[in-house]
Amino acid sequence: MTKTMTNRYDRGAEDIGNIVELEHVNLRVADQGLATLFYVSGLGLTRDPYMMTSVDNMWINVGRSQFHLPTGATAQLLRGRVGLVLPDREALLMRLGNMRKALAGTRFDFVEHEDHLATTCPWGNTILCHDPGPRFGAMTLGMAYVEFDVPVGAAKGVAAFYDKVFATRATVEGKAAHVAAGMDQELVFRETARPAPAYDGHHIQVYVANFSGPHGRLAERDLVSEESNQHQYRFEHIVDPKSGRKLFQIEHEVRSLRHPLHARPLLNRNPRQTNRAYVPGRDGWVPEAAVAEMDDPRRAARDRRFEEVTRRRAS
Repeated sequence: MTKTMTNRYDRGAEDIGNIVELEHVNLRVADQGLATLFYVSGLGLTRDPYMMTSVDNMWINVGRSQFHLPTGATAQLLRGRVGLVLPDREALLMRLGNMRKALAGTRFDFVEHEDHLATTCPWGNTILCHDPGPRFGAMTLGMAYVEFDVPVGAAKGVAAFYDKVFATRATVEGKAAHVAAGMDQELVFRETARPAPAYDGHHIQVYVANFSGPHGRLAERDLVSEESNQHQYRFEHIVDPKSGRKLFQIEHEVRSLRHPLHARPLLNRNPRQTNRAYVPGRDGWVPEAAVAEMDDPRRAARDRRFEEVTRRRAS
C-alpha cells in the first residue's frame, strides 16, 4: 500500500556540503589585555577556561566557533570582516560604550547600523555584529561568516575552486562568491577595486567530512603548504581550477572529523550576569528560541513579525 505524501520538503535546503564547520579565525594581537577588553568585556564573548590560559595566546569562544589570538609584536589584519550573531543589541551597545575610555588611543570604535553593529578591534579588524534572525537560520550566538575582499573578477574562479576542490556548495551572487562552510556558516569573497594590504599570515580553520579528496586535488596542483599531522593539513592559495591562476591568499587549516578537537564542547557565558544583579543558574549562556517549531504553518508570519520588531528597534 502506497502512503500518500501530503508534505513537500526542500531536501536540498538541509545540505551542508563537504565543509561542515568554520571553527576558528586566527589573528595575532599585540596585547592580551587590550584583546580581553574588546572581545570579552566589550563583545561579551568568553575566554576558553581550559585551553591557552597563559599570556602568550587566548582562545575566545563564540557559540561553536572561536577566535584564536596569539601574542606577537605586530598585530595581524584580516583583509575583510568577520560576521557574528550576538543576542541583545542594547546590552552589546552598553558594554562597548563602557570600553571607550579603556581602549582610548587604539583603533577601537563601533557604529550602529539598521541591520548590524560594526565594531573595530584595537588593531583595526572589523567585526560585524548581527541580531539573530531568519537570515542566520537557527544561530543565536556564533560566527556566521568570514568575508574577504578579493580582486575584481575573482569571485567566479573562487566559487569554482571550492566547488571542484572541496566539493562544497559555492555560488556567485552579484560580485561575491558565497561558500557553504557549515550549518548556517559561510565564507564570502567579495570583489573590490580597493588595493589590498599585503597578506600577513592570519588564517582560518575548517573541518571537512571528506578529508582525503580535497587533499589529493590540492596536492595535484602543488598547493599543500603544510602536512601538519594525520588529522590536518594546510594550504594558502585559492586558484582558478582551470587556469591555475592565483586568485587570493588566505591560509586554511583543514582538519578531519577524526581530529581530537572536533566537536569539543565550548563554554559560553551569559555576559549579562554581574555580582550586583546576579540570577542563580544563569551563569552559562542559554539560547532563546530563534525559529518556530518544525512544520508550524505560522512560521512565516512569525519571521515577518521578528523582522519588523528588529527594524523598529534599529530606527
